[in-house]
Amino acid sequence: MLLPTRRLLLRLGGVAAAGTVGALAPARAAYTPDDTFVLLRRRWREVTAGPGHDSERYRARLATLGRAAARHRAAMAPGPASLWPDAAFPSFMATPRRLRVMAQAYALGLGDAGLAEAVAIGVEHYRRHVYAAGGDAPGNWWHWQIGVPKALMDASVLAGTWSPALAEAVDHYVPERRLHRYSGNSTAANRVDLCLVTLLRAMLDDDHGKAGLAVSALSPVFATVREGDGFYRDGSFIQHSFVPYQGAYGVTLLSGLATLYAVLRGSPWELADQRIFDTVERSYAPFVRDGACMDLVRGRGVGRRPFGDHERGREIAAAVLLLGESAPAGTRARWQAMVKGWAARGTHRPMLEHAAEPAFHARLAAVMEDGAVPAAAEPTGHRLLPMSARAVHRRPGWCAALSMASHRIGHYEHGNGENPRGWHTGSGMLYWWAGGHGDQYSDSFWPTVDPYRLPGTTVSTRRLPDGAGAGWGDTRTPWRWVGGASDGTYAAVGQHLSGLESTMEAFKSWFFLDDAIVCLGAGITSADGVAVETVVDNRRTAAPLTVGEGWAHLEGHGGYVLPGQTPRTLRERRDGGGVGRDYVTLWLDHGVDPSSASYAYLLLPGAGEEATRARALILPGGSGSGAAGAVRVLANTARLQAVHVPGLGLTAACFWNAGTLGDLTASAPCAVLVRERPGGTATVTVADPRCDLDELTLTWARPVAELLDGEASLTTGGGLRFGRLSGREGASVTVTVRTG
Repeated sequence: MLLPTRRLLLRLGGVAAAGTVGALAPARAAYTPDDTFVLLRRRWREVTAGPGHDSERYRARLATLGRAAARHRAAMAPGPASLWPDAAFPSFMATPRRLRVMAQAYALGLGDAGLAEAVAIGVEHYRRHVYAAGGDAPGNWWHWQIGVPKALMDASVLAGTWSPALAEAVDHYVPERRLHRYSGNSTAANRVDLCLVTLLRAMLDDDHGKAGLAVSALSPVFATVREGDGFYRDGSFIQHSFVPYQGAYGVTLLSGLATLYAVLRGSPWELADQRIFDTVERSYAPFVRDGACMDLVRGRGVGRRPFGDHERGREIAAAVLLLGESAPAGTRARWQAMVKGWAARGTHRPMLEHAAEPAFHARLAAVMEDGAVPAAAEPTGHRLLPMSARAVHRRPGWCAALSMASHRIGHYEHGNGENPRGWHTGSGMLYWWAGGHGDQYSDSFWPTVDPYRLPGTTVSTRRLPDGAGAGWGDTRTPWRWVGGASDGTYAAVGQHLSGLESTMEAFKSWFFLDDAIVCLGAGITSADGVAVETVVDNRRTAAPLTVGEGWAHLEGHGGYVLPGQTPRTLRERRDGGGVGRDYVTLWLDHGVDPSSASYAYLLLPGAGEEATRARALILPGGSGSGAAGAVRVLANTARLQAVHVPGLGLTAACFWNAGTLGDLTASAPCAVLVRERPGGTATVTVADPRCDLDELTLTWARPVAELLDGEASLTTGGGLRFGRLSGREGASVTVTVRTG
């Protein structure tokens, strides 16, 4: 039963009583709005509507929204088994979404009181036939506790209606005890959603207790964690215990918190904790390139629809701009410049053109038109997030990102029938973008790519069933050595790899440089009875491929240097998802059941053919300095993988075991970068990817004479001793020294 409709006079920022939709409930006959909640409901509308914008494109979005609401209103025909004759019923997504569209249109001034009445009737019909108090909750818990109540109450608040029966239903399906313990599916993004539901529930009947609970229950979300769901010290964000998820659940979390900060500002429950502000640049921005969110942090949702990465990028941008309204002025200005840069460079799905939500469109348009806000350039540098087995490398003109699996992080996530063939995304998948390739993994890549030949991976060709391995991301390997060392510019990253449901094992390293990535593999062993392959690349393109002696070049994309190896190649058109796409694939065949096979190649994103032919990758035992920019492989075994770049004075190594590399000795497994500089100084960067070292000693044949900066101590022999690395969660430590 509906109480008197309280139509929010949202355009004026007030609340007033409107007509009666049903008989009064005796206990609430003398209902008087609480001024505190009048403010909250007004703020809710402001977040939904945004600041507005005087432009033809913004008006076109409003017109589109208004037409959709009018269609839904005209077609709504409540009956025993349907609300709209053309829509399935019950529907946990489509029906509540239509009601929300109608309510949003009303809140934006695109309909009369009859539209609000229609929303009230629709919400009550859905509540009575689907979401009644005391009912069962079959299927996915999320629909009953988050999706449905959030949409229905959002619509009710926007339309200015109040229903005690809906409040009773929400209390049944989302009891307060859901927020009493931070565990199970009440963590991270799910916890933020549950708090949003609880705050909306408080708005229905001005419940101070529930509003206070909604805010206090957010506290664990802000804290960094060392296992399970949430934000880690290195910037990783994990959901479902084993899945890096900035680009899906993380978007939900950031959007939800941005909304809560905006709505609660000036209320008794205003949020003061600012730790979430740190995550924007530490956790989210590293995985946004030109307005698109990289797929390696999007979990099982990567194949839902083409250009989903751009859609998620827009959602991150929308959340950042909204959260910026609650941030300090300097932070807000920096974020606006960052988002403006994303939008300016995102030409494949222009952000402003595809900003469907009027509120985001208005905020973004204002930033784009503000001459005082610069468009921030794409940053350069390396970001290594060892706790989520992810790395992102940015250099002028190109970008690369690496996805690995470990004892913490699964190979891939499947669930609810989604992403059943993402098996090998954690087997060292190497994404890369050069100029003009912003849609490389966006335009129907996932439904059409060969799932056994993802770029960069080393895999057993053993056929796997859809959904191989445990669901929801628990497809981890047993190995702890996954991660590496980075000084913020360069990096040595390694992965001790076990194949998914396979006997295959490999040691893979990547050395990220200025214009290249050195890719090494060793100890590649398998007993599956099938071939093992390393996929040098698999580009979604029809571009010409030229293969020479020890090199290959893909026109308009980049080059590959493969000394002593002849890659196999394939040009094919692959179908999936109702479309076809062209691919060019290069791979190295290690044969059936290899024993200690290896590979070495140089990836040159954006390089031309001449530059590719001129580059040299010198393998162990090779002589001469080679061409300018040559890279020397010092070791490529299951115990040690290392390179030296003379032009940079850089030596980088992944010590899989304690060992010696030329004049450098490591007392335990570790990753190392040594960069020698003019004047007899050097920077030394180390990391403990296994997170189990109490102490590491690094000894040079040329002793260290003086420690100039950093957390280490000198040994009597002139070496460097690093303590308590196990507690750094895989993070790198850099020191500056003067050599003897």
